[in-house]
Amino acid sequence: MLEIRWHGRGGQGAVTASEVIASASIIEGKYALAFPEFGAERRGAPVRAYTRVTDSPLIPRTPIEHPDVVVVLDRSLLKPSYIEGLKDEGILVANSPLKPDELLQKLGFGNKYRAATVDATAVAMKWLKANIVNTAILGALVKSTEVVKLDTVLDVIRSRFHGKIAEANVMAVKEAYDLTQLSWR
Repeated sequence: MLEIRWHGRGGQGAVTASEVIASASIIEGKYALAFPEFGAERRGAPVRAYTRVTDSPLIPRTPIEHPDVVVVLDRSLLKPSYIEGLKDEGILVANSPLKPDELLQKLGFGNKYRAATVDATAVAMKWLKANIVNTAILGALVKSTEVVKLDTVLDVIRSRFHGKIAEANVMAVKEAYDLTQLSWR
């Protein structure tokens, strides 16, 4: 089972991103579950979401405390407390202009984790003209984990959104995928 914990702020699309990965996983023949955890439900408030992908239909419906992957959509949440519980050798996928090794050093993690970084904010501003980074961060997640195929994610996005919005999000995913830097390659 691959367990992913998402950290973002209301309005950035963490919940949608978690659902896109779950949908793509199901399309590819796996079992998956995505669900949010909200505090104060307002734009800008911290939001957590969870995604589990597995080969078994028995999927726990509890918050993920020890994820394989932590995805951080908002740079202000790039703090050790948000990465807490990440399994050793786990992957931190971050919206950051820093190189992966630089980010790990800045956070005080050294080589404890692997990291994938992309400036998802710049990509979102380019394609969406807004700081809605969820689709850009999906490109980084897919590149770093290979949990699903990139084309499957693009198909899910095209089915959830329409017209110019769908294509702008598709371009954001593709560009972020290409720009993502990995600490282990």
